[in-house]
Amino acid sequence: MVRDDLYITVPSFFRCPISLDVMKSPVSLCTGVTYDRSSIQRWLDNGNNTCPATMQVLHTKEFVPNRTLQRLIQIWSESLRNSPDSPDPADSLLSKDQVLAAFAHLQSRPLDRLESLAKILSFARDSEENRKYLARIEAFLPALVGFLLNVDDDFQFLEQVVMALNLILDKIQDREALKTLMLKNQSSNSSSCLDSLLLVLQRGSTDSKISSATVLQSLAVDTESKLLIGEKKGLISQVLRLTAPDKDPAVIENALSCLVAISTAKRNKLMLVHLGAVKAFSKLLTESSVSASVAEKVLKLLETVSSTKEGRTEICEDSTCVAAILSKVLKVSSAATEHAVTTLWSVCYLFRDQKAQEAVTKANGLTKILLLMQSNCSPPVRQMSADLLKIFRVNSKSCLSCYDTKTTHIMPF
Repeated sequence: MVRDDLYITVPSFFRCPISLDVMKSPVSLCTGVTYDRSSIQRWLDNGNNTCPATMQVLHTKEFVPNRTLQRLIQIWSESLRNSPDSPDPADSLLSKDQVLAAFAHLQSRPLDRLESLAKILSFARDSEENRKYLARIEAFLPALVGFLLNVDDDFQFLEQVVMALNLILDKIQDREALKTLMLKNQSSNSSSCLDSLLLVLQRGSTDSKISSATVLQSLAVDTESKLLIGEKKGLISQVLRLTAPDKDPAVIENALSCLVAISTAKRNKLMLVHLGAVKAFSKLLTESSVSASVAEKVLKLLETVSSTKEGRTEICEDSTCVAAILSKVLKVSSAATEHAVTTLWSVCYLFRDQKAQEAVTKANGLTKILLLMQSNCSPPVRQMSADLLKIFRVNSKSCLSCYDTKTTHIMPF
């Protein structure tokens, strides 16, 4: 039983309009007004055929349990029992009661939903604890997904839904449940969450694009989910477009993170190659302003596509790409160096591509490899460097032998 005294403020929408007590079993009439079940049942049993709050004549006396409101009341009651003397943080923009009210209005007042969701976003951005609180509201995530599945003309509201979802993602423990909830309609002809995420990637603001890319990354928890994302027409190509050098740096980085997450599925790797990802990544690496984090992700993606025949062909045909990969060895991070060396090892040593070998030689790759061997690199990198060194030493001897042979024919004795 929740106390209602001078020290506890009960949200008004938790009270039954008839008894004015906190509702134990909220039910809604056909008029949309919610009452406590015992109070409205008593009203109807007394022969009344109107809604007590609006006095509208009821065309049906049936009522529907308001599960969302019941759950909100339960959460509020538990929070009081667990910490009766603990107020909300002093620096919070909104109280938890106000947020619960905003959430109830979000679902019951369509005309005010943009304002209600804006309040919830403000609350979520205020602190990590607030985001945890929202994630614990059982009905909150399904409500956001429901909005994604029912897209209308209110694009600004859609952007806010995606941003709200992004804010609570890392507080959701059951990622498998999240994947099921958001991707369950992907195989059908009906509207899916991916449709909405793609729309935001195409038309959204910088913040909403970042949120959409982050949500996609979080959904890619296994091969099945990665393939479902890849099957959404236009989605991977749109994420790839967001990695262009002229885009906002934060958008580029988050788009790359998304591609790293979904590209491990072979079908998605091939799609990236066919969409011209190798040239796009090569261009990014040659940008003078590229950050270490971006370079690391680009090199990871090049390593990923180099595991396919098509990807290796694209890399080997582009001498600029090979040189760009080599230029990042020892200059970014140990992870970046490992990605770069793995890619070079794949095309030059494992598959012995002549064009790639020539590009590395032309870019003074032998010197880089020798320096790498002398550095404090990881054992796998050291072994791959040793393998590459063998290749280029053999090539160097072959070239020298060829040169000596030609010289012998033209030198007079």
